[in-house]
Amino acid sequence: MRVLVQGKPVDSYPALPPEAGRGSPRRITEVGEEVLRRSCREVTEFGTPELSALIDDMFLTMYIADGAGLAANQVDVDLRLFVYDCPDDHGVRHVGHIINPVLDQPDPAHRQLIEEAEGCLSVPGARMDVPRTDRTVVRGVDKDGNPLVIEGTGYFARCLQHEADHLSGHLYIDRLSKRDRKDALRQMADRHEEVLTRRVEKATALGHQLQP
Repeated sequence: MRVLVQGKPVDSYPALPPEAGRGSPRRITEVGEEVLRRSCREVTEFGTPELSALIDDMFLTMYIADGAGLAANQVDVDLRLFVYDCPDDHGVRHVGHIINPVLDQPDPAHRQLIEEAEGCLSVPGARMDVPRTDRTVVRGVDKDGNPLVIEGTGYFARCLQHEADHLSGHLYIDRLSKRDRKDALRQMADRHEEVLTRRVEKATALGHQLQP
């Protein structure tokens, strides 16, 4: 599989990102918690051990939860940052983090609105069809303050849009009709215990304990 790390191709890459190997798992916030409804703060300090540790922890937490992306407010930190490990529709694996991201949607003539199933680690167990554009560009910086431009298509474009929404205090269920939102919350209630049990089991297999 072809792999792009921080938007650049690499010759080889492990199944478990190095960041995850250094991280500690954190509790994932869930719908109804106030931190998920706030616009996150801009990151202003770069190159710090604290920022690197947060990114490492987010990668491991995302991996344990079988996610494709994770925003900082999903681990109760209201900073404009998300991590991702996500394939696109062509089988290319995209791995990285981006700080202070800004979405730059292509001209409407060069993109399509696609409605496909989407889930969220903060709405565990639920999946609903959500319309997203099939292409997007995200501009931001890395943990050292270096500029980044990440382009996504297909499922990866969906991931980038989903995570950017989080940093503005929005969940994917906000894009649903009232009826579909109720359906998503009903799915979450039905599957919540099963999903959290899987996370505990995966964390244990990696030698970690999840925070309550």
